[in-house]
Amino acid sequence: MIRFTEGRVDVVVVGSGIAGLTFALRAAEHASVLVVTKKNRAASNTNYARGGIAAVIGDDDGVAFHVRDTLRAGAGLCHRDVVEMVVREGRAAVEALAAWGTEFARADGDFSLGREGGHSRRRIVHAGDRTGRAIESALLTALERSENVTLVEDLLVVDLWTEHEGGTRVCRGIEGVRRHSGTPVRVEAHAVFLASGGAGQVWAHTTNPGIATGDGVAMAHRAGARIANMEFIQFHPTALFPTEDPAFLISEALRGEGAVLRRLDGGEVVTDHRLGSLAPRDVVARSIDRTLRETGDPHVLLDVTAIPDAVLESRFPAAVAGCRERGVDPRADGIPVVPAAHYVCGGVWTDDVGRTSLRGLYAAGEVACTGIHGGNRLASNSLLEAVVFSGRAARAITAEVRARGSGGSDVDALVRPVVDDGWDDEPRIDPVRRDIRRLMWEKAGIVRSLADLQEADDELEARVRAEEGRFAELPRWSTADVERRNLAQTAHLVVRSALRRRESRGLHWLVDHPWRDNERFLRDTVLDGGDGVGTKGNGGRR
Repeated sequence: MIRFTEGRVDVVVVGSGIAGLTFALRAAEHASVLVVTKKNRAASNTNYARGGIAAVIGDDDGVAFHVRDTLRAGAGLCHRDVVEMVVREGRAAVEALAAWGTEFARADGDFSLGREGGHSRRRIVHAGDRTGRAIESALLTALERSENVTLVEDLLVVDLWTEHEGGTRVCRGIEGVRRHSGTPVRVEAHAVFLASGGAGQVWAHTTNPGIATGDGVAMAHRAGARIANMEFIQFHPTALFPTEDPAFLISEALRGEGAVLRRLDGGEVVTDHRLGSLAPRDVVARSIDRTLRETGDPHVLLDVTAIPDAVLESRFPAAVAGCRERGVDPRADGIPVVPAAHYVCGGVWTDDVGRTSLRGLYAAGEVACTGIHGGNRLASNSLLEAVVFSGRAARAITAEVRARGSGGSDVDALVRPVVDDGWDDEPRIDPVRRDIRRLMWEKAGIVRSLADLQEADDELEARVRAEEGRFAELPRWSTADVERRNLAQTAHLVVRSALRRRESRGLHWLVDHPWRDNERFLRDTVLDGGDGVGTKGNGGRR
């Protein structure tokens, strides 16, 4: 029998990105909160966010314009009520981040606004092209001042702890392991808030850090929670070539300031959309993919010559420095770019306060499917969604805690320094993980076919069974073991979802069915605990 180090808290938060930290800051006003992260506190997709946060602020903008742009990008699958709710709360979300210390760029006393693909107005609030890092740093500093929050690093959540109550499965907390000692940990909580981020590491080329292995989606699915829209994977059009792991991201805001994507022969890449290089990401990524297939070239070029030198250097210091460090002169050479896996538009199904189908489990951020993104995320809506839904979930959960009465906090054993007992948790080159990533890049990437997806499904089904059998026999859990298990299961959920959608819509492009089919597929793809398919309402369509 596994002997756990036990703890108890009102709410346990899994993940330390923008969703987890903003939730913790708000929930801590009325409840005891434990934030756990499997690496260090600043390791998250938020920290890699280059662009900014979308909000209606400019005099020429309005809620109706932002809603319209979001719905257009989402290819008919956005939930209008959710979109309108999130957009209305946009300015308040930005001002909350500023109040917590985020130093956004300013112009004439108000927020400086950029523009990105799919947006009809300038509405991207930013901190140069290091917005994610600025937000993360500010939130962590604010969290240190809170007396009701405990943050524990290097605690790897393995599974959600569930029990049956009156015939209903209920989330009671988390089970995990302290990474550098191998000590099993169990934390009991009134509610678990899942903010574990994305799954870019499922693909061979990604802008996501090594921690983005789909942990939250996989563990929620194992616990019986509903999963939705996993076929919609956003590939960022402009990762610096050659790609690293993670790929160096070239902000979309460069195109908002006038940069143009060009073939190596000088012709424009995006010629079939009214916005050209500023088209939504699915259009741009497919255009680049098509160009590379037609020409055999290894990359396309982002031509930045239309951007004044002063703007390029001051607005995009990270992009300029990153290029130069890698031997690229943006002005003289152009920036060589290719698409890379970037953002999961689906995830753990939630309602409008972040509540999942599993009682006691809430989710927000990239791990969640709230209904705002539909078939394709509009650029910079993700940070906005994370702040808004984290706030709504915090209000819902703390209301329950106040009604029930706080259980206090007993996490002292988890805070003590880890004693190294010789447990080896260092990462290794894992051929299985490498093979899954290669398979997903080749068979479930930007453009897909039924034959490729079926082949991937067969291989991943066998892999998931093998990993579950192997995992059950492990005497101790290592990070590599846990992540490989989650990577395989998340990849399988993506492929299963893609096989169910026999059309092309948004980020899901199926060569066998190159048209939209509104009669059969104007709905979400939902995988319940038994892998069934259902629908979640889209606006008035229920």
